[in-house]
Amino acid sequence: MHKAVGVSVDAMLEDLRTLVEVESPSRDLDALRASAKAVAAVIENRLGGRAVLVESEAGPHVRWSGGGDPKVLILGHHDTVFPLGTVERRPFRVEDGRATGPGVFDMLGGLVQAVHGLAALDDRSGVEILVTADEEVGSRSSRALIEERALACGAVLVFEGAADGGALKTGRKGCGTFQVVVKGRASHAGLEPAAGVNALVEAAHQVLDIAALGRPEIGTTVTPTVASAGTLDNVVPAEATVVVDVRVESADEKERVESAFAALAPHLDGAEVTVTGGIGRPPMPESAAAGLFALAQRLLPGLEATAVGGGSDGNFTAALGVPTLDGLGAVGGGAHADHEYLVVDTMAERAHLVAGLVRALQEA
Repeated sequence: MHKAVGVSVDAMLEDLRTLVEVESPSRDLDALRASAKAVAAVIENRLGGRAVLVESEAGPHVRWSGGGDPKVLILGHHDTVFPLGTVERRPFRVEDGRATGPGVFDMLGGLVQAVHGLAALDDRSGVEILVTADEEVGSRSSRALIEERALACGAVLVFEGAADGGALKTGRKGCGTFQVVVKGRASHAGLEPAAGVNALVEAAHQVLDIAALGRPEIGTTVTPTVASAGTLDNVVPAEATVVVDVRVESADEKERVESAFAALAPHLDGAEVTVTGGIGRPPMPESAAAGLFALAQRLLPGLEATAVGGGSDGNFTAALGVPTLDGLGAVGGGAHADHEYLVVDTMAERAHLVAGLVRALQEA
């Protein structure tokens, strides 16, 4: 593999510390504004030019262009799942070959590696960077921009954390969340239980109907995850809510499951069932990554790939037919957890891989 020059692990760790210490919980607009400015400063410091903040209702997205005809989109996000104050409890540290701290793996480490990989290239024309502010909460404000720039560039490299063992992610399930609200009628549980319509009992029926929609043998999982009902122990519940996580591997399954949720009907006389939500991220077919992964393997022999259940913004770009390769970010683990970590010894290799992929796409 042709090595890019000028990649410094110490410099990458310095930038990673900067980004981790500017906390960026999704939906906290003030925090995300500070985070976007920090990301923009890192990009400008390492790559030159100007990183533009694109305001949205979910916080600022960060865009940068190396000029020329767009050929490759570097895609990531700067929002994290951790609340303000996490970094005080769990500060950025580098010990025993691991960097730890909120967001190091998902996905600030990947952003830093991407920027430093690009910095090693003399020619950055044709490269665009888009770092969004709302990936962790569904990418509603950024999806249109992501899709627009992906179509304009024609190839997308996604810097979410790598899969186990450093494998790249060549397929992802489509994923989404449904909320099922059951309306019943309250009554006194002791004096007039029959006068009520028990929303909790209706919700129990619905949970069984919903769970039966899963087809794990073809990759479809339908998992009720959160439920709430009732007010007092002597009142027949008038309302219940069930939240359901759904993952699918094909567009046909997306359509089947969404249709089944729309068709849910009450079992009890007088109950009402309302469904909101949907499968917001379409499946990312492995075919979308085939060419880019073959290129990555030539650059880094022995590199492996896998399909995963979680979604990313790569789902949107792959569903458009744009070649998309994911999992190019940090090698590590523990996303969304207190033990989140990044393997320091892999940072330079992954930065070199970025440089090699971009160079090849520029020349294509």
